[in-house]
Amino acid sequence: MIKKLIRQFKKHTLRNSILTLISIGAIFLGIFAIWFSTIEIPDLRAFQDRKVAQSTKIFDRTGQILLYDVHANAKRTLVTFENISDYIKNGVVAIEDTEFYEHKGIKPTAILRAVLANITSAGYSQGGSTITQQVVKMTVLTNDKTITRKLKEWILALKLERVLTKKEILTTYLNEAPYGGSIYGIEEASRQFFGKPAKDVTIAEASYLAAIPQAPTFYSPFGKNRDKLDARQKMVLKKMLDNNYITQKEYDDALKTKVVFLTKTEGNIKAPHFSLFIRDYLIDKYGEEKVMNGGLKVTTTLDYKLQAKAEEVVKNFAPALEANFSASNTAMVAIDPKNGDVLMMVGSKDYFDVKIDGNVNITTSLRQPGSVFKPFVYAAAWEKGYTPETVLFDIDTEFSSECNPDGTLKNKNYAKNKGVTEEEAKKEICYSPQNYDDLFEGPMTMKKALAHSRNIPAVKTLYLAGTSNSLKLARTMGISSLGDPNRYGLTLVLGGGEVTLLDMTSAYGVFANEGMRVDKKFILKVEDYDGTILEESEISNPERVMTENTARQISDALSDRKVRLDSINQYLGDNPHDIAVKTGTTNDYKDVWILGYTPDIVVGAWAGKNDNTSMGKKVAGVIITPVWATYINEILKDYPLNRFNSPEDTPKDIPPVLRGVWQGNISYVIDKISSKIATEYTPEQTRVEQVFNNVHSILYWIEKDDPRGEAPTDKERIVDNQYANWEFAVRKWFDKWKIENPKFVETTTYNIPTEKDNVHIPANFPKVSISLDSGLDFEYPKDENIKLSISASGKYAITKTEIFINNNFINSQDGPLSEFVFKPKDIDSLKDKNSITVIVYDSVYSSTKSSLNFAVSKE
Repeated sequence: MIKKLIRQFKKHTLRNSILTLISIGAIFLGIFAIWFSTIEIPDLRAFQDRKVAQSTKIFDRTGQILLYDVHANAKRTLVTFENISDYIKNGVVAIEDTEFYEHKGIKPTAILRAVLANITSAGYSQGGSTITQQVVKMTVLTNDKTITRKLKEWILALKLERVLTKKEILTTYLNEAPYGGSIYGIEEASRQFFGKPAKDVTIAEASYLAAIPQAPTFYSPFGKNRDKLDARQKMVLKKMLDNNYITQKEYDDALKTKVVFLTKTEGNIKAPHFSLFIRDYLIDKYGEEKVMNGGLKVTTTLDYKLQAKAEEVVKNFAPALEANFSASNTAMVAIDPKNGDVLMMVGSKDYFDVKIDGNVNITTSLRQPGSVFKPFVYAAAWEKGYTPETVLFDIDTEFSSECNPDGTLKNKNYAKNKGVTEEEAKKEICYSPQNYDDLFEGPMTMKKALAHSRNIPAVKTLYLAGTSNSLKLARTMGISSLGDPNRYGLTLVLGGGEVTLLDMTSAYGVFANEGMRVDKKFILKVEDYDGTILEESEISNPERVMTENTARQISDALSDRKVRLDSINQYLGDNPHDIAVKTGTTNDYKDVWILGYTPDIVVGAWAGKNDNTSMGKKVAGVIITPVWATYINEILKDYPLNRFNSPEDTPKDIPPVLRGVWQGNISYVIDKISSKIATEYTPEQTRVEQVFNNVHSILYWIEKDDPRGEAPTDKERIVDNQYANWEFAVRKWFDKWKIENPKFVETTTYNIPTEKDNVHIPANFPKVSISLDSGLDFEYPKDENIKLSISASGKYAITKTEIFINNNFINSQDGPLSEFVFKPKDIDSLKDKNSITVIVYDSVYSSTKSSLNFAVSKE
């Protein structure tokens, strides 16, 4: 009886539970039905009405010149199912929708997976789309990522499967699929990429065509992600094999096949490297769909007049560069240093030349810079306390600490242990660079060494400045590709690292902008299709990365026509602008560079061979300089004649070696008239520095990390791993030099005179007194003469008299002057109350001045 009651109770409870669940389900179903009834499902007849994509347009800085219409002139050739290779059809099904022939338009498992993924991610991102759903999305619906749109997609996919066959759905997909840029549909893609109809492609070609539509710009065979495309193509082939669409042999053969894509054509695109650089930036930021179909209006920084001139110059020089120097490619870029705007970008001599990989943008490619890196190193040294007048020896020098100063190996067994010859071992371990002309010029200032691009002083400067300091400065100036200083060592200054032309041109802008860094920029404004501003360039916020004076010192060294190489001056001709220029050639002669600037524009150029082989022993001055100079001479006609500001004078109270003196570093100053030690009264004109002749390398005289401090001790010199090598080289050079200069005598005894200048003392200074004819309390009329009486005398003859009113120079006369007459109305700087000063000089350059005040009537 009890068991019967329990069974009835359980049965009753179960029934109630089921009824409750059904009721809840009915309620939710009712709610869903009400919500569903509010959704407007598009009529499937809209399938015949294709969406009209709004193209993104990229303009120059005026907003008037169209550089590139990202979606303009969409190319599509419709083909029937029978005219599409089975390899393409099977490849697409294998990679996009393996159950395409089994499902009814949607895959419930994929939908459930997408729903769960979106719920757990608190957003909406998972698609789980079949080929049928993708056809609906491409032809009827938008790409909005909402649950409502996805629901419409599912419903329409189910409907579409009832009105079209699988063959028709797949044909529609293949005719609608995007393949990048203006290419739409499988037939157009096949002809553009391989020059053949879709029915004739190979398995390997078909697998590429199946791989691209998922992200056509990202997987573009002409873009920067070719390795990703190759990986996806292999994935397509594997899925075709796994689904029995191809045999193992066909799979293996396809993997071995090298597929060649035809030259990319971009229609009427202007400034192609720049325009596609902008396109890629937009896709990275806004997504491919937005850029390809969103109708953006993009105003860039490019100045098309400068761009067109650069393309013309590069094109005109290209035949001669290739014929004479085997330089088959050229690139140029220009930047405004004040605001960072990229004004011009020529990534190669011909974007569409497949023989030179013309679509590769050289301005953003890593290359060794050669000597154009040197200004960063010199700037780091000058920031540290060295000066443009610092003297270094351009002489044969061994820099490796593993080698003796004479270039022999310290480890006598190294060659034997390595199984190589002594010469091979020395080539591997020792480091004694040469100059481009295989000559050595002896002692020279850092300024001249930089202007003449001498390699040995440059390596020494890097050691003095410090590799870490030099790299740090280069990075703050905009060079982003250089890493650990230990990777480069002393070869860095000769271009041992890899940089891009774009970064180098931007970094040189810091010199042009007197030490202020402004990040390069490419876009002024991005607007949505309805005019909404999505992005707008902000007012430049420059950052000081070096002192104003150091930047001016670099500009002075690179623009001084008296110091600069004639090979540069001859190409610039009589151009009246201040132009700073630096050329560079890599040691293997694979790359030649030139970077130059005015206060208003920086222009960088590069030339080389497309196969990255040597051009022969030719330097940048004869290869790329004529191209660059022709361009800059032309464009500067439209720029104002702005000048570089002069750097500060070299201080007089620093060690002689930092002031251009190489003969020694111990000195004293005498008065050349008395031949005694100069005092504070000794005038500049009679001060002469006397240097004790004692020739050494700079490391003998200064501590490299504190060049203006105390000289190093013998103990400190010994621990410097470069000291012995530099000293050896200097003394070896000097031994030869003194044979030709026998009158030069060295000394190690420093006897400095103690008697002081007794000519230039206050008691001997000239005396002067002045007075006005009507006295000091009188107000002088503006149009009447004023007579100034002057009385001067002294131990030495008066040689010059100068008159100033309100500190403005008025008159000068050789010898003494007894009176000076003037009318107030003739003096431009005159006020109601004024001062007049008379300075007299004597024959030993001593001077004395006398001043008084006078008033002028207002009437």
